[in-house]
Amino acid sequence: MIRYLTAGESHGQALVGIVEGIPAGVPLTAAYIDHQLWRRQQGYGRGGRMRIESDTVEILSGVRFGRTLGSPVALMVRNRDWQNWTEKMAVEGNGKGIEKITLPRPGHADYVGALKYGFDDIRNVIDRASARETAMRVACASVVRRLLEEIGITIGSHVTSIGKVTLADRRAVDTLIRKCSPDMTDIADAADASEVRMLERAAEAKAINIIKSCKKKGDTLGGTFEVLVGGVPAGLGSYVQYDRKLDGQLAAAVMSIHAVKGVEIGDGFANSGRYGSEVHDELLAKRGVVTRPTNRAGGMEGGVTNGELLVIRGAMKPIATLAHPLRTVDIRSKKTARSRYERSDVCAVPACSVIAEAAVAPVIANAFLEKYGGDSLREVSARFKRR
Repeated sequence: MIRYLTAGESHGQALVGIVEGIPAGVPLTAAYIDHQLWRRQQGYGRGGRMRIESDTVEILSGVRFGRTLGSPVALMVRNRDWQNWTEKMAVEGNGKGIEKITLPRPGHADYVGALKYGFDDIRNVIDRASARETAMRVACASVVRRLLEEIGITIGSHVTSIGKVTLADRRAVDTLIRKCSPDMTDIADAADASEVRMLERAAEAKAINIIKSCKKKGDTLGGTFEVLVGGVPAGLGSYVQYDRKLDGQLAAAVMSIHAVKGVEIGDGFANSGRYGSEVHDELLAKRGVVTRPTNRAGGMEGGVTNGELLVIRGAMKPIATLAHPLRTVDIRSKKTARSRYERSDVCAVPACSVIAEAAVAPVIANAFLEKYGGDSLREVSARFKRR
């Protein structure tokens, strides 16, 4: 099965990752991964770091002549900002003379990380807890995403709200999604054409204006997004044990993204306030084929995919770093003070939606390989076609 690990600090030399379990023979280039890294860096409201970094990947192992070997794929993304942090983030030495950070930001991992590991310098927490880690997560998941595309499973996403700005005509957006289905790369491309990854131009303009206003106030904004997975066959996942339920695995993957505090499958939260007759997707027979007029379940029933478009929605809280900081307590003096400002974004919901695409890819791929298996792309494809 596929698993991956990432390592590296936000201001360290590089981010590195290892992806294990990718079948042999999957076409893969650095340019493909670089495009996904570029998508993660876009979006109105991003901070100064995006003007410094231009993420590109180095494939160190596991690929020969443009195809995976079945062995671990090792990746590296260098941090260009490292040149400004060589002393503060030095691997060796005793740190003498380097200022210690002692003011944790409310809502960030600063305080709890210092408590957990016994640090007297929050910098040790800041640099690993940073969302910069998601650059390597996107790189690793892009390897998996390439496998999924080869078997006809595509992933896209779009932003559904930023702050209080929401889509005015959800029906029009749903019509566009149905028109593109099952190829969700078309949805990804359409969303990428928007500075805030919204599929509705009126909402896009309002979102940009609210981000501008928020920046002037020294505040931050969150929002919601929707990840769509097309071409997913029925029968992935399982209802027989809690940890094999695919909806639970997908929720965990999306919730693991920095600042994501809510996940639903399909119309999960809205369905909680409706009658059952308004919620469940009826099954109809059409020329001997089972069809459904609705997809409120988001392509999942009982922890198992049902063959419909997979819909996962996430809610991202506002970023914890504020230009006008909130109150905090100095962990050294134990006195109340204002938390510090660490260079950050005003709104990163567009980027979060792209990261969420990446997060779900390994979950879907593992469920697929559990059912169809194989050590090479040729073997996996052959087994899938015989279903």
